[in-house]
Amino acid sequence: MTQAPEIPEATRRRHDREIVALAVPAFGALVAEPLFVMADSAIVGHLGTAQLAGLGVASALLTTAVSVFVFLAYATTAAVARRVGAGDRPGAIRQGMDGIWLALLLGIAVIAVVLPLAPGIVDLFGASTTAAPYATTYLRISSLGIPAMLMVLAATGVLRGLQDTRTPLYVAVGGFIANAVLNVGLVYGAGLGIAGSAWGTVIAQCAIATVYLTVVVRGARRHGASLRPDAAGIRASAQAGVPLLVRTLSLRAILMIATAVAARLGDADIAAHQITLSLWSLLAFALDAIAIAGQAIIGRYLGAADTEGARAACRRMVQWGIATGVVLGLLVVAARPLFLPLFTSDPVVKDAALPALLMVALSQPICGIVFVLDGVLMGAGDGPYLAGAMLVTLAVFVPAALLVPALGGGLTALWAAMTLMMTVRMATLWWRSRSGRWLVTGATR
Repeated sequence: MTQAPEIPEATRRRHDREIVALAVPAFGALVAEPLFVMADSAIVGHLGTAQLAGLGVASALLTTAVSVFVFLAYATTAAVARRVGAGDRPGAIRQGMDGIWLALLLGIAVIAVVLPLAPGIVDLFGASTTAAPYATTYLRISSLGIPAMLMVLAATGVLRGLQDTRTPLYVAVGGFIANAVLNVGLVYGAGLGIAGSAWGTVIAQCAIATVYLTVVVRGARRHGASLRPDAAGIRASAQAGVPLLVRTLSLRAILMIATAVAARLGDADIAAHQITLSLWSLLAFALDAIAIAGQAIIGRYLGAADTEGARAACRRMVQWGIATGVVLGLLVVAARPLFLPLFTSDPVVKDAALPALLMVALSQPICGIVFVLDGVLMGAGDGPYLAGAMLVTLAVFVPAALLVPALGGGLTALWAAMTLMMTVRMATLWWRSRSGRWLVTGATR
């Protein structure tokens, strides 16, 4: 962000209202998503240990597969918001439909890979001989819902770009309830076991996708936007998503490497790492909600060719990110004695996790800046820079993480490396935001 006069009070209040109106419902929708897996685990857990273990493997694979395609939401949000800012709502919905068609095609491709290869994929991830059959069953059935899951990502991006985060919240809550009811009915009422849980999730995901498509189709008809697939538009959506895919894969690689290093440190350290990582991920939901608001708001300002508005909104969101990070960090410090007993009673694990959690607390203001600027640059359609910056971050993190066991460091040292990773991300994103090169205006970038 380049130097600029202080934001007037009235402008700050307007930005605050926009941020809250978009971020709060987005946070609710983000929190609702992992509840699907939690509900499935609670229901399947009563079938037996082997079934629960199989669900754990399959759900991890499905979550990873879907998270890889999260660019469908990010890229669509930015593209649609630009069109909205430019006053072209029919074009915005048309752009969103291209993203939804791309999601459908990618989902079909994933099914074509997963269905025949499911047993091999499950074995590759080390499922036990007792858990593997259940994992394979769940993976094969649930893969049928992947097109719906990906279309939900793209449709969520459409609504966010249209400055609507309330509808995704309502749909997510309704979907969670439907998923829980279906799972109980099919697992126990129909006696289908783990297959019933998978079918319940597929039906719920398809119902959610249907609701989203109904909303988008109504908007398209109201504004006279075409619903037919457009090869050029789908290709453009894919091209916009490639850099964000590189960014996401780099981030996933960082998290996987951190877990692999923690596993080399010993059982207590890997257990403590999983607890610490689960909290870090939970805190990320709060910060990601501000980032989602950033994607929608910045895209709209740039579409309207209002660079000063985009700068001011960026500065205000960074302030929000820092303040939220400080609050979250203080909450982590205060809640450590209450948080750890929820996950473990082992004093060795607790001793390993306590200093690691302090590192998490200290890094939260940094994380606040990173998440906000990540969202700002996504909203600006600055995907190629985000991809390059994340590859640089990966290149810095890998040797730092691998040095932890080599130098005799423990879990705290590993989370110091994670904090270094976030600091590098902050530096690269901050430099870009100050350069002003992301301020590209117009209905399309």
